[in-house]
Amino acid sequence: MADWRGDGMKIKGDFMLREIAGQSIVVPLGHNVVSVNGIITLTESAVILWKILENGVSGIDELTDALLNEYDVDCETALCSVEEFIGQLREKDMID
Repeated sequence: MADWRGDGMKIKGDFMLREIAGQSIVVPLGHNVVSVNGIITLTESAVILWKILENGVSGIDELTDALLNEYDVDCETALCSVEEFIGQLREKDMID
């Protein structure tokens, strides 16, 4: 896994989180409507991370702490979940 502990991260402005029919989905805006293939549905924990990332975060530790505060999981599990989510966002070019 890549180490993003020192990176500042923020969701790009051309994506919005919306709740539709009880599902949390990411809606692409502008040119991303064409480049994003399909609907992106987020899990409950991904929504927590997304909301933090909308405002920007200094590093992965802040995101890991958010999951530790919300769920009864160990640090390694929370960290793995965060790294996987950040990896997916980076793959789709959704964060800076």
